[in-house]
Amino acid sequence: MSILVLMRHGESLWNRENRFTGSVDVPLTAKGRADAAEAALKCPGLKFDVAYSSTLSRTRETAALFLEALEINPPLIPDPVLIEKSYGVLQGLNKDRVKAFYGKDVYNLWHRSYEIGPPGGESLCELGLRVHPFVKQVVGEDLRLGKNVLLVAHGNVIRSLIMLIEKLDPLAVADLEVATATPLLYHLDENFGLLDK
Repeated sequence: MSILVLMRHGESLWNRENRFTGSVDVPLTAKGRADAAEAALKCPGLKFDVAYSSTLSRTRETAALFLEALEINPPLIPDPVLIEKSYGVLQGLNKDRVKAFYGKDVYNLWHRSYEIGPPGGESLCELGLRVHPFVKQVVGEDLRLGKNVLLVAHGNVIRSLIMLIEKLDPLAVADLEVATATPLLYHLDENFGLLDK
């Protein structure tokens, strides 16, 4: 039995400003850095054999601070396939202004829908087609070898992976919220199957 811990990065500057961040490389805030280190308190004594993050600085720094606080130093492997979904024309825009301009229904469709992405951006379905093969093949191999794995990525990447692991349907995943810098621990078998905790 192996452990997979999924974690969204700490608060970024654009999270604090309530802006669509997507695939833009925006740094952590001081709160985001502190929360990343404090997240280790939720995993006392847990050891990781390998860690993955996206190539964006907010995930790499979150992973590094989390591992440093645990006083362990596994390989940290950034991979571009784990980058957040593109929000297309919405990237950088204030979420409240987008909601006010387009209406709540359109906003929710672009922001939370499984099948429909924002103009010029990715849907959660399209993100899954990018992320799932990497996780099943690369992370899955680590799990089959009995390794404990940390994966630090972005809100929609984590939502997509929770959907995969917990076998959620598109309606359930639309309501799924992923907090920043909060470790989600899964006990998995060698076939990436979810075991009881």
